[in-house]
Amino acid sequence: MLDYDFMRHAFAAAGIVAVVGGLVGYFLVLRAQTFAGHALAHVGFTGATGAVLVGISPLAGLVLLTVAAGIGMGFLGERLAERDVAIGIVLAFSLGLGLLFLHFFTAYAAQATALLFGNVLAVSGWTVWTLLGLGIVTIAGLAVISRPLLFASLQPELAEAKGVSLRLYGVLFLALVALATAECAEIVGVLLVFALMVGPPATAQGLTSKLGSGLLLSVLIALAEAWLGITLAYYTDWPSSFWITTLSAAAYLATRPKISFARA
Repeated sequence: MLDYDFMRHAFAAAGIVAVVGGLVGYFLVLRAQTFAGHALAHVGFTGATGAVLVGISPLAGLVLLTVAAGIGMGFLGERLAERDVAIGIVLAFSLGLGLLFLHFFTAYAAQATALLFGNVLAVSGWTVWTLLGLGIVTIAGLAVISRPLLFASLQPELAEAKGVSLRLYGVLFLALVALATAECAEIVGVLLVFALMVGPPATAQGLTSKLGSGLLLSVLIALAEAWLGITLAYYTDWPSSFWITTLSAAAYLATRPKISFARA
């Protein structure tokens, strides 16, 4: 399997994205901002299709517009959690705008499918290096803000009283989420970003409440799901995004407490 260049590129790209998604996604789940992350993925679709329309790299458009949207959402501050309806409208509008862009260039329908659902087996060597660079920037940024971000996430009132700017760290964090979302979209597509950004961190938090162990477990689960998904795709010829999302859902459900439907 690893005799082929495209498979080595797929494993390398998926590994980078899994590490980034596992780390950033852990704080995303901890801060209960998963819906904002989902909205950023749809905004990224619009950026990517708009980039194709003007003749530049879809990845460049995906990153630029997603980061801009992440910063904008961050400036909404704590009000963001109370404005799910507004975020949902923006999400739907972004997807519709992306489809409008495709209307003018219907020849790019195949690229649109790849953006929506991902195609890790088509990742080039140049894309792997690009993802590595973005991943280093994202992880480095997260390392810098992790301590005050954790403080602001767990005890926001006390953090603000101690002089920690909730809005500043909210903006910085969502900018990092935007970068991570753009990277994950290259592997599983904008519609399935939850598979690597939310599934592994949520699973990890269901297994341990310790920060260090949770972050490590989140990364390991994401790596296992990404690499096993690619392996299954190779041997079954089914889409890798299907396998990755299926493994992510299965792992999450396996860690949930049993639900009883019995009623007194």
